[in-house]
Order: sequence, then C-alpha cells, then structure tokens
Amino acid sequence: MREVREWTAHAERIVRKRRDPVVVQTLRSAIAATIAYVIALRLSPEPAPLTAPLTALLVVQVTLYATITNGFRRVNAVVTGVLVAIAFSLLVGLTWWSLALLLVASLAVGRLVRVEEYVPEVAISAMLVLGVTSVGDTAWARVVETLIGAVVGLACNLLLAPPVWVEEAGESIEGLARRLRQLMLRMGEEAAGGTPVHRAEKQLHEARRLDHDIVEVDAALRQAEDSLRLNPRVQDSVLHRVVMRTGLDTLEICTVVLRVLARSLTDLAKEREPEPLFGAETGAALEQLLSQIADAVVSFAVLVTTHLSASAESAEERLAAELRTAAGTRDKLALLLREEAERDLGHWQLPGAVLTEVNRILDELDTEHRTRRLFEELDRVSREQRARMPRLTRLRERLGVTEQMWRNRAGFGGRSR
Repeated sequence: MREVREWTAHAERIVRKRRDPVVVQTLRSAIAATIAYVIALRLSPEPAPLTAPLTALLVVQVTLYATITNGFRRVNAVVTGVLVAIAFSLLVGLTWWSLALLLVASLAVGRLVRVEEYVPEVAISAMLVLGVTSVGDTAWARVVETLIGAVVGLACNLLLAPPVWVEEAGESIEGLARRLRQLMLRMGEEAAGGTPVHRAEKQLHEARRLDHDIVEVDAALRQAEDSLRLNPRVQDSVLHRVVMRTGLDTLEICTVVLRVLARSLTDLAKEREPEPLFGAETGAALEQLLSQIADAVVSFAVLVTTHLSASAESAEERLAAELRTAAGTRDKLALLLREEAERDLGHWQLPGAVLTEVNRILDELDTEHRTRRLFEELDRVSREQRARMPRLTRLRERLGVTEQMWRNRAGFGGRSR
C-alpha cells in the first residue's frame, strides 16, 4: 500500500512538472528551433541558416495566442527591415553615415508598422542585409528563413497543444486571498491586544508589500487569458476571463482598503500610546470581525476560480453565510466604536475610519455587488466584440451564442460558472 502511495505521488509530481511553464516553454522552443533549422537547410541558399531557428525560438510562446501574434510581428519586422535595406542599397553603399541613417530609418519605420517589441529586429535585419555584397540573395534568404521559423513555431503550438493556464491563475488568486487572510488575522490579534506603534507599522508595511503580489497574480492571469484565446478546447473562454479578471479586481480593491485600514490602526496606535487601541470588548469584536472577513475573502477567491457549477453554488452559499455573520458582528462593532468615540471626542475620526474601511471590504465581497460587476463587464466585452467584429458577432447570434446565454452560464444570483 505504501509503494502504491509513493508511486501515485511520483506520478503527480511528473504531471505537475509537465505543466510547469518553464518545462513546457523549453521543450516546445527546442523542438521548434531544431525542426526550423532542418527545413531551412534545404530551402535557404545560406550555408548556416540560423535565422530560422532564431525566429522559431522567439515566436514559440507558452500560449497559442501569443505564438500567433509574435509570429506575425516578427515576420513583419524582418520583411520591413529587408525592404529598407534594399532601398538603401539602391541609393548608397555601406559607410558610417549611411549606417546611421539606416538605423534611424529602420527604427522609425518599425514604429510606424507597429511591430511592438520587435522594433530592433527591423534595424538588425536591415544591417545584416546591407552589410553583404549580394543584397538580393541575402534579402531573399533572410525572408525565407524568417517565414520558416514563424511557420514551424506556429505548427509546433498547433500540434503540441499548449496547456490552458486557468488552474495556475486560480491558484495564484487563491494564494493572494490566503495572504490577505493571514494579514487580517494578525491585524485582528494586534487590535485586540496592546499594540505598540512599531508592530502596527510592521502590519502597514506588510499591507503595502501586497502590491507586489498583485502584480505577480496579474501576470499569471494574463497568461491564462492568452491561453484561452483562440483555443478550440475551451468553451466560454470570454466568461472564464471575465469571471477571473473581475475577481482579481475585487481582491485588489480589498487589498487597497486593507492597507488604508492598517494605516488607520497605525495612526490610532500613535495617538493612544501607551494605552491599547481599543477597550477589551471592542478589540475582541474587531478581531472577530476581521477573522470572519478573512474567511470570506478566501471563500470569494474559491468562488471565482471554481469550474464546476455545483461547486460554485456551494462556494457562493458559504460566502453568503460568512458575509451575513460578518455583517452582524459589524453592527455590534459599530455600537462599541460609537461609545468609544463619545468617550474620546478628540480622536473620533479614527474609529469611524476603521468602521468605514471594513464596510467597504464587505461591500466589495457582497454577492449582489459581484453579480452587477460581472454583468457590467460581460456587457462591455459584448459591445466591444460587436464593434470590433460585427460579422463574427452576427454569426454567433445565428448559432445561438447570445449574451443571455453568457448570463445564464454565469449563474443566477452571481454564480461564476
């Protein structure tokens, strides 16, 4: 039995390693570059057609959408550079001043043709072509090699289907929610006890560092969004993207409000030092409320990253119950804070700020607020698609893929799937 468990754990590690972005990218890039070089040896007049594998390396990305967009931009950049070099070769030779003009012209044209990050490739291609004696042959070889690399890179991503990174993005979102939860629990414990200023400031610095975590989660979500685009294996890709994006937006707002709450508690600690922040009953109520909100934040993250409708329904019910409990504790805390503000009229605004900030977090996590936000975003995406691709929109409507179906799949009452 032990051997079976060890074998199962080993198999799970292998599966996770196969889905690791670094492993996937390395294998796909190496295969694409090798195939591109072999094909270029037969089709290119150059003895060592290294432009083909170089293009394949740059074109092959983790997602199919990124591969297509990068392949188009790189081919566009190389062809533009070759055309600029041919135009210069008809007018001037290669001198220091013509090289300077070539670079300026190539970089300027690269901006005009919108090749994005491949603007330097326009100048590189122009220099390589202009620096040889047989401009025509070299220009043709460079274009051919670039096309080979781009086509092979795209073919590798079509045949070796890239994974869908929704699960990894969901884990990142839940990880952010758990970090928020841990910080809330610590802030609650500090508020219930005698909090010195330096410990309150430590919580404030930790809240500020959460901005870096949001950047990382946003990058993971962007990769997931790209992996859903143009992916025939995924249905309702727009819905997936909108649900997770709006969920991350909500957590980002909660992070900002939590940072403001940490600042309010720090200011209160400075004003009341060496006395505790709150009375014993008020501090215990605030600790209890922050603990309940912390659990609700994790439940919200589970809700927006859940794939199965049944699980989403269970997650929504759990979140609604936690928010109702937190609302009751919030009402109790409001009365206690009002009593404390009446006893200390000189600093009444700080307890009031604490209550305002926890109210904002509860409002952001509210299921009805989330439903409105989700439908507003779906409406915005639908309008943009109709404006950008009217023919495709009409085709989808004929096939029955309507905005109301998106709403139904989003779930009545705010369900995410």
